[in-house]
Amino acid sequence: MIFNKKFRLIISHNINSIGNTNIDNALFKSFKNDSMPILRLYSWEKGITFGVGQNLNDYDNLLKEYENNFSKRITGGGVLFHGHDISYSLVIPSSFIENKNVKETYELICSFILDFYKSLGLNASFAKDIESIVLSKSPFCQVGFEAYDIIVNGRKIGGNAQKKAKNVIFQHGSIPLISIKNDEKFGASLEDFSINLTFDEAIEKLKEAFKRTFNAELLESQLNENELNIYNELCKVQK
Repeated sequence: MIFNKKFRLIISHNINSIGNTNIDNALFKSFKNDSMPILRLYSWEKGITFGVGQNLNDYDNLLKEYENNFSKRITGGGVLFHGHDISYSLVIPSSFIENKNVKETYELICSFILDFYKSLGLNASFAKDIESIVLSKSPFCQVGFEAYDIIVNGRKIGGNAQKKAKNVIFQHGSIPLISIKNDEKFGASLEDFSINLTFDEAIEKLKEAFKRTFNAELLESQLNENELNIYNELCKVQK
């Protein structure tokens, strides 16, 4: 199971859109059955990411507005805005979560995010557990409501997505720290609930929530040689 394990902790600061999605892809591609599980915490330059199935031609105005600082995530979902948020990526062996379907896996992994919000004094719940929430899809991540989206005071905050392969489960998510535009496509932020955290403060609180939830030990790390090689190859392809 996912509990009582050692995790590599990789922290990345202020990386552009392609850089962050390529790191995620490299961690996913390089993961082996005997690899140590990974928790990555990171921030972004101002940019956007798209779900893997979205057609970029539908968003020409956004690409111009964000000066082509965009990329496609390795997961699905809608358009997500970055630069005001902190993100996490979790890479674990499939064996850590046995006999659970996709929905149950989401619920288990996201439990540390719920713990994070609750540690800040917020009443956070999954969308599926709130009767007034109508589940819906949207081309913008913050507008639709999926079952395991996290809701605070009736408002969606952040988002999470998952990708599986035979030997690995990858999940990542975004937590908006500050408000940058009064627009539903950007969703709620911690600042909207009168909580002001710096990137470093948010990292510490996420680390503590993760350790509490999974009784985990976090070992500071960086990309290893194999991960770096895959990352560099991905960057070459996209030049």
